[in-house]
Amino acid sequence: MDIPTRRVKSSRHIEDNFNEFDHASNDYDNEAAWGRDDDFEAEADDKKAELLWAVLASYLPTDERSIQRLFVQHAEYSLALTRSAIKNNKIGAYQALAHSLRDRLIERWKDTDIFFNQQGVKRVNYLSLEFLLGRTLQNAVSNLNLTDNFTRALNDLGVKMEELYDAENDAGLGNGGLGRLAACFLDSMATMNLPGWGYGLRYTYGMFEQKIKNGYQIELPDYWLINGYPWEIERNDVQYNVRFGGHLVETAIPAEQHLTTDSEYDHAKYVWEGGDVVVAVAYDVPIPGYNTFNALNLRLWSSRPSHEFDLEQFNQGDYFKAVEAKQRSETICSVLYPNDNTYIGKELRLKQQYFFVSASLQDIMARFKQTKRSLDEFPDFVGIQLNDTHPTLGVAELMRILIDIEGLKWKHAWAICRRTFAYTNHTVMPEALEKWSVSLLQRLLPRHMKIIYDINHEWLAQVSARWPGDVSKLKALSIIEEEPEKKVRMAHLAIVGSHHVNGVAALHTHLLIKDVFPEFAEIFPEKFLNVTNGVTIRRWLHQANPGLSALISKYLRSDEWKANFDVIGGLRKFADDANFQKEWLKIKTKNKKRVVKYFREKLGIPVSEDALFDVQIKRFHEYKRQLLNILGVLYRYRQIKGMSDEERADVVPRVVIFGGKAAPGYYMAKLIIKLINSAAEVINSDPDIGDLLKVVFVPNYCVSLAELLIPASDLSQHISTAGMEASGTSNMKFSMNGSMIIGTLDGANIEILEEVGDDNIFIFGAKAADVGPLRKAVYEQKPGLIDPRFDEVINMLRTGVFGNFDELPHLINSVTEGRDYYLVSVDFASYLQAQERVDEAYKDKRRWARMSILNTAGMAKFSSDRSIRDYAQKVWNVHPTPRPGPVTVQVDKLSHAGLLPGGYYDMTAAAVSVSPSDVALERLSPLHSETIRHFSPKI
Repeated sequence: MDIPTRRVKSSRHIEDNFNEFDHASNDYDNEAAWGRDDDFEAEADDKKAELLWAVLASYLPTDERSIQRLFVQHAEYSLALTRSAIKNNKIGAYQALAHSLRDRLIERWKDTDIFFNQQGVKRVNYLSLEFLLGRTLQNAVSNLNLTDNFTRALNDLGVKMEELYDAENDAGLGNGGLGRLAACFLDSMATMNLPGWGYGLRYTYGMFEQKIKNGYQIELPDYWLINGYPWEIERNDVQYNVRFGGHLVETAIPAEQHLTTDSEYDHAKYVWEGGDVVVAVAYDVPIPGYNTFNALNLRLWSSRPSHEFDLEQFNQGDYFKAVEAKQRSETICSVLYPNDNTYIGKELRLKQQYFFVSASLQDIMARFKQTKRSLDEFPDFVGIQLNDTHPTLGVAELMRILIDIEGLKWKHAWAICRRTFAYTNHTVMPEALEKWSVSLLQRLLPRHMKIIYDINHEWLAQVSARWPGDVSKLKALSIIEEEPEKKVRMAHLAIVGSHHVNGVAALHTHLLIKDVFPEFAEIFPEKFLNVTNGVTIRRWLHQANPGLSALISKYLRSDEWKANFDVIGGLRKFADDANFQKEWLKIKTKNKKRVVKYFREKLGIPVSEDALFDVQIKRFHEYKRQLLNILGVLYRYRQIKGMSDEERADVVPRVVIFGGKAAPGYYMAKLIIKLINSAAEVINSDPDIGDLLKVVFVPNYCVSLAELLIPASDLSQHISTAGMEASGTSNMKFSMNGSMIIGTLDGANIEILEEVGDDNIFIFGAKAADVGPLRKAVYEQKPGLIDPRFDEVINMLRTGVFGNFDELPHLINSVTEGRDYYLVSVDFASYLQAQERVDEAYKDKRRWARMSILNTAGMAKFSSDRSIRDYAQKVWNVHPTPRPGPVTVQVDKLSHAGLLPGGYYDMTAAAVSVSPSDVALERLSPLHSETIRHFSPKI
């Protein structure tokens, strides 16, 4: 990448500035400006020290020898490993490589932060309880555009970089689409040079490691940190206290002072005391942009006790009591999404959420106050995006900080708060909209419960003014749900406390406005908008599918698509090109061979790369209807078993691939996993079937497995009950990689259909508007509604064709006898018809190749870059702020000119080459920046 530089006026101008610098002032004789001579000398020394620091912190060279030197230094000094020790130690080699790459990320990240501060720009703070980052190594070296340099450098040391990718554990910081979306968004924000940070939690364990035993899901601890996490920087200098429990001390304001207040909420002051205090410690993870000098930060919080160890208890022999506080505090960040089927589990989840938002809001406020701006300007320089309802307590926390700590009046604080937050909703399912027990909130967060009551009181006054005497509207819109138990509706709090509320697909947003929050939309029509989700093309196409990435660049004659996906539509003109189709399918086969190898070596299941790879990999939930998929597989098995050899010769071979985790407490989802594995055991061992049908369940599905499976997929299943999937993002990843979709008119499928055309997608099933009447018909068991083929499959289950396990009747009952809430039985016939259309299309290889190419060509809308552009323009009001990057400086000339301390060049030149060096101008005063350009050979 060429380093952009700014030309100066003339060499004479530089000399003038140089002289000014050398005398340390434009007005040397002005004692009022500079003070006494000793002050001047101290100032001059400080300026030289500033410049020396900037030079010593110059950017690391990217030539092969420098890369090798830093790799070896980290192996020797960071890891205490010699060459003989690291030779056959992939984890050690990976860590040395990661540390040497992290050094390069840190220099960009720190200078980007300085640059944003200098520019005085508004920053977005993206709050998400999940960030499903996946592996970092390959993504980081690719975004820095250093893959070739590092590969060659390490080859000379006898290390193959591509073999180190698998040595990295997936970061256990997320579970599903919510967390992966957040990770994609950070990548896009960095690439698009938008000022922002991410905030989340540093979980000691991931959700869980999934094992399959006798067909059942078994949950084991996911200790993803077992080999450390070399990408993070522990920040012991960034700590905040977070309080739980305790009580409020109320102090009434004298009546004569009420005239100076603008709200009844200002008639008393509150102090939150007592309880437990936990310390939040920051861990920073740099996020590099692609083909830019900008890098952003993901700040993760870890919990520690305010008192590490009770020596008195220990000396009394109560050893467990001595460390009880430490264990209790560390539990907060132990596990992503602790099971909340118990009261203790609910309490831990609430603690997690508040710990996260309190630390984040305190940090955001501390960083803002460093700017010395008025709090009235807070929303002009700080934006906070709530990724779902998990961070919604941030609304109450910001109010607490503004009122109790900063001393603002209630209405003043509320006005700031509502201009700061924006809320992304991710579900239309009422049971998925978070609610917290008032009694639990009152016990753990008494001050916040009081604030929420005050917000609700103010809000209901607005509702009453809009609909006088309408009690039903008050009940529907209240932040507090009164029956059957008093609960706080977190989505309502988020809507009331935010300036914008967005859905994540066109249908989803329509349903939010029409069905989920219609009264809110009526009061705040300007608040609601749609921002369709997207995924990062750098990871999900360029990194995951390097063969296809190279082919696209070859035919588009540019790499521009990696940062401007709008140009991907240029592939349409090659859709009927026989040579292009041939190369396209060759890459797909190569990707399938990698999966075949993985299945054989890791799972012991032989499959053929000539089969159609039919993939459904996502979180297990009844509405996502993995059950419909496996019942369709069972019907396909039944059909093949009844065929003659001649008929079987015309069958399209299939490998049906499942992957995903069920929440530990989700009984029905876990039964579906059991059924899939029971069916696989029968089908895969049937000699009559052979390679015509295989079923594979891939345990412990994660980002790195998705990167393996998605590029190899021919068909992907996105078959949720219409109106229940907010958006989905895996559908986008598959289509980007040329996989066809079989799916319902739900979530982003609708918009994908619009972009790729109805000839290049397989749509089936009920529409969202029909779901309600159909559920009623199912409940009433109206005749003729269910296809006989569905009953045939259910009878196969009942007669034990695929084994008998005790819970099987529960699974059968969930879709029969009028209890089929997710319409599996209703959509079964339409689903089978769609699968027949898939088979016919796949038999025509040229047609299939054309469809595959047009899927990729139609994906421009579904880049997360487009999503983030929408947020930036419609919600956040932030603008690209690209760093110019460092300038190359002739340090020897700088030293000889006397701008560095005496003897600097002579002292260092023999030890290490310091001339030229890439120096970040952000670290220098304006005068230094202008002067140092004189010593840049590029100017």
